[in-house]
Amino acid sequence: MRRTPTYGFSEPIQLNMFIDGLRPQTKKLLDASAGAKIKLKTLEEATELIENMSASDHAIVRDRTHQPPKKSLLELSSHDALLAQNKLLSKKLEILTETLGKLPTKLSIGQPTHSSVLQVTGCTIYGEAHETGQCSPN
Repeated sequence: MRRTPTYGFSEPIQLNMFIDGLRPQTKKLLDASAGAKIKLKTLEEATELIENMSASDHAIVRDRTHQPPKKSLLELSSHDALLAQNKLLSKKLEILTETLGKLPTKLSIGQPTHSSVLQVTGCTIYGEAHETGQCSPN
């Protein structure tokens, strides 16, 4: 509390802000040490209790400064990354399956009918697969 600017707040309000800023585990420890809720103690009693505890246990000080790591958009756990990758692959597989399902329909539309297929008869001279008169000299 001594290191934090007061911004004109009275000492009781500063104490309440200090207590409200503690993690739940530390608040429970303070309440247990006070024998009741720490906020029910007088300013002097609460301040003395906090001073005594901080002199013997630096964990309270560390508790106030501990900030859990925040994940940014680019930081994912390996589990999250695998789930995202699995979702993308599933979507691609779904699109591919849909496209392949439409393929027989597209092939039957694009196939020429029997009447439009050009029948090439063999050459009557050489018996090769070209029309008679289209022979190439050998």
